[in-house]
Amino acid sequence: MERTTSPRRRASRNAKAWVRTAILAVCSLAVLLPFFVGISMAFKTTDQAVEGQAFDLPRPWSMEGFREAWELTNFPTVFTVSLTITAVSVVGSVLLSAMASYAIARNWHRPFFRFSCYYLLAAMFLPFPVLALSQVKLSGYVGLANPAGVILLHIMFQLSFNVMLFTAFIRGLPEELEESARVDGASASRIFWTLIFPLMGPMTATVAIFTLLASWNDFMMPSMIIANPDMQTLPVVQKMFQEQFSNSYNIAFASYLLAIGPSIIAYVFCQRWVMSGLTQGALK
Repeated sequence: MERTTSPRRRASRNAKAWVRTAILAVCSLAVLLPFFVGISMAFKTTDQAVEGQAFDLPRPWSMEGFREAWELTNFPTVFTVSLTITAVSVVGSVLLSAMASYAIARNWHRPFFRFSCYYLLAAMFLPFPVLALSQVKLSGYVGLANPAGVILLHIMFQLSFNVMLFTAFIRGLPEELEESARVDGASASRIFWTLIFPLMGPMTATVAIFTLLASWNDFMMPSMIIANPDMQTLPVVQKMFQEQFSNSYNIAFASYLLAIGPSIIAYVFCQRWVMSGLTQGALK
C-alpha cells in the first residue's frame, strides 16, 4: 500500500534540505576561497602579490612565481626524493598491512593474533612527537638518518590504521571461497595472492590514498630524521618561504601548487575506489 506524504511534512522536509544545503555551501567556501586566493597569488607578479588585494585576479597572468619556485627549491631533485619516499612507503605499507591483516582476520580465534591486533591498534594513540627524540637517536645509531629511515618509519606508523581497515574488510569476506580453494590443494600464500588480495582492491585503494597523503605531506618526520639537506622532501624545503622569502607570496603559492598537484591527481584517479572501500568497510 502506497503511503502519501502530507503537504506540511513535505514542506518541512524541503526546508531542512535547504538548511543543510546552505550549511554545506558555507563550509565549502571555507575551502574554496583560500584555494582561489592561492591560485590567484601564484599567477601574479611579485609587485602585484605584495601591493594588490588577495581576491584580485592577476593582471597580467604571470609564470614568474613558478619559475622562481622551480629554481629556489631545486624542484626536480626534491620532487624525486619526495616521490620516492611516498611511492615506496605506499607499496610497502599496503603489502605489509594486507598480509598482517589476513593472518589476523583468519586466526581471530587464537589469542596471539587477537592480542597482536589490539597491540597494533594501541599504537595509534602514540603520536610521532612523543617518540620523536628516541626515533631520531635510533635512526642515527643504525645509519638510517636518510630517506630510507623515513620510509621505514612511515610504514611502521601507518601499520596500525591500515591493519584496522584491512582486518575489518577481510573479516567480511566469506570463508567458503577459501575453503573451496584449500580443498583443491592451494596453499595459504597462494590463496591470499590469487583470491583474497584481488578482492581487496577497493580497500587497497583507500589504504594507499591515506598512506600517500600522510607520506607526501609529512613535514615533521623528514625534517627530524634526514640529516643531509640535499635529500630533504618538498614540504621541508618549502619552509624557506616562511623564513627567507616572507614577502614573495607569488613564489610561495606557486611552490605550494606544484607540491599539491601529485596528491590531487592521485585522489582524482582513485576517489571512486576510495569511496567504494570506505562504504564496504563501513557496511561490513
